[in-house]
Amino acid sequence: MSENSDKKEDGFVNVNGLNLYYVRFGKGNRYKLLTLHGGPGGTHDYLLPLSDLAGQDFDIVFYDQFGCGKSDDPKNESDYSLEYAVEEVDGVRKALFGDDKVHLFGSSWGGMLALAYTLKHQDHLKSVTTSSGLASVSETVKEMHRLISQLPDKEREAIEKHEADGDYSSPEYQEAAMYFMKKHLLRWDEWPREVADTMEVMEKRGTYLKMNGPSEFTIIGTIKDVDFKDDLHTIKIPALITCGRHDEVTPEIAKSIHDRIGGSQMEVFENSAHMQFWEERDKYLEVLSEFIRKND
Repeated sequence: MSENSDKKEDGFVNVNGLNLYYVRFGKGNRYKLLTLHGGPGGTHDYLLPLSDLAGQDFDIVFYDQFGCGKSDDPKNESDYSLEYAVEEVDGVRKALFGDDKVHLFGSSWGGMLALAYTLKHQDHLKSVTTSSGLASVSETVKEMHRLISQLPDKEREAIEKHEADGDYSSPEYQEAAMYFMKKHLLRWDEWPREVADTMEVMEKRGTYLKMNGPSEFTIIGTIKDVDFKDDLHTIKIPALITCGRHDEVTPEIAKSIHDRIGGSQMEVFENSAHMQFWEERDKYLEVLSEFIRKND
């Protein structure tokens, strides 16, 4: 992590009656960047490599979304939705950045959330960046199952068997899901503490199960029918679409988004899976920083 402790703050903001935990690096710096973590149900921790940008005049905010990390659960079951998440992003933006236009960054589910927010509120943004984002759950699941078809027989058959019988708690299914993640989420034997922390909290809180489902590729939660890819052409602000060559949200998905947003920039990180900002940290931050500076 970057040493910006003199310009680091953390606390809670109240949005729609919920206390949401946030961490901010470089308050008052020039380039305003609001980040959205994945899941749904993850935490901000695994995005912390981006805090390195505080040393480059970035004012960067991370927060735990509703039902995540140190933040409150929603008051209503119906709030476990993309629509509610979009309005929460707007509340956090107003609370921490006021009237300033910001650059928005989202990873995975956070990338989908960033695009959905942009469709509704692009007048509040200078740019949007997605890291392994998606705009169609069904299209993404189809691509993930293409990756599953390429797994060794043991793992592929375990996934197919337990998806068919609905037994997602089976150790066999869990092991196969972890094998998939080690190939397409983060391809390191030892995961960094920040990534492990995110995974641990995600398992303890119920948000991932409610909104996503039992695994990355078995999406049967409240977001299962989300598909707004045909609206993406209405995005007129600068957009950076990034992914890893070995990503579970494949380069084909990134291209599908890139092709629909006029003037967007697409970058595939050849030595990365789903977390390019870990696997190719310096290169990723260089690309992101350059894009934001150019479009500030």
